[in-house]
Amino acid sequence: MRSIQIIFASILIAFLSPSFQKNQVDIFNGKNFSGWEGDTLKTWKIQDKILWGGSLTENVQLNDFLCTKKPYNNFTLKLKFKLENSGGFCNAGVQFRSVRMKNPAHEMIGYQADLGPGYWGALYDESRRNKVLAAPDSNLIKRILKINDWNDYEITAVKNRIRIKINNTTTVDYLELDSTIAQAGFIGLQVHGGGKTRVGYKNITISKIIP
Repeated sequence: MRSIQIIFASILIAFLSPSFQKNQVDIFNGKNFSGWEGDTLKTWKIQDKILWGGSLTENVQLNDFLCTKKPYNNFTLKLKFKLENSGGFCNAGVQFRSVRMKNPAHEMIGYQADLGPGYWGALYDESRRNKVLAAPDSNLIKRILKINDWNDYEITAVKNRIRIKINNTTTVDYLELDSTIAQAGFIGLQVHGGGKTRVGYKNITISKIIP
């Protein structure tokens, strides 16, 4: 009886937690672009249940984003990424709490969990403050990152706190002190312009969080 009480108490505590997560769902079905919008004719392709953006044979001219059609505010987003490059600038990232810009139309504005040499696991403010808001120690990245291989990425955004993890290791724990910054928006998968770069994203899930 005591063990049952302990289990019930643990469940109750988890449910009442201010960061209670529920309803983890796949937001990419591995088959088509259902729930997403973007340049699905040229820039973004699906192969073997992977979303691939960019090219290793042609220079990616401009930043490009594949975006969810649904906005999110408080959540944990999990996915796997693989970044490849055969020349030029090598970078990509995961936008969140973001929106598409009208001018230039190919850009997004909002938070980005960055990817690429010098930016791995950093939090960047895309097209808004245009700067790195928080970044990990380079030695930490050397220990945890698997270059040219699949890595786990986890982004948790609850109210004004943002945490980023690569391969289950925290790279950023950031508090947003500007109360005017939006705490909701779309998720966007980026391939950065300026190089022969290809990025893959797969196993994309999101869990809503009730603060």
